[in-house]
Amino acid sequence: MRYFEDFKVGEIIPCGSRTVSKEEIIAFALQFDPQPFHIDEAAAKHSMFGGLVASGWHTVCICMRMAVDSILLDAANNGSPGVEKVRWLKPLWPGDTVRAQCRVTGTVPSRSRPDRGRVSLAFEMYNQKDELIMDFVGPNIISRRPAA
Repeated sequence: MRYFEDFKVGEIIPCGSRTVSKEEIIAFALQFDPQPFHIDEAAAKHSMFGGLVASGWHTVCICMRMAVDSILLDAANNGSPGVEKVRWLKPLWPGDTVRAQCRVTGTVPSRSRPDRGRVSLAFEMYNQKDELIMDFVGPNIISRRPAA
């Protein structure tokens, strides 16, 4: 179990990689973001992207899943009060293999609740060309290590 004290500012935590399929992109978009350039290959060819691309929200969700599996399920995590910013820098294309990482950008013990603190994380996703395609910043509330 990873506690508040175990997160060090400047630390980069790898979150693994995965390949994203056309079918996955369309399925997500049909349910949550059914814009033509996410669901229709013919229409997407005439869009500003020139082809089918994943929803930005899908990209965030993929990154979040990777972070949960590699960091947050093994941390004394109490959730997050929100996201401070999201940036979509490059499209996520069908067949792209993406990797994610989290950078610890800050740690602040809680003044009102001494059993926890805020860990600020910068979530980053890169494509197979090592191009940053998306990032978002958000704090997580992490429990402090219990007294022995």
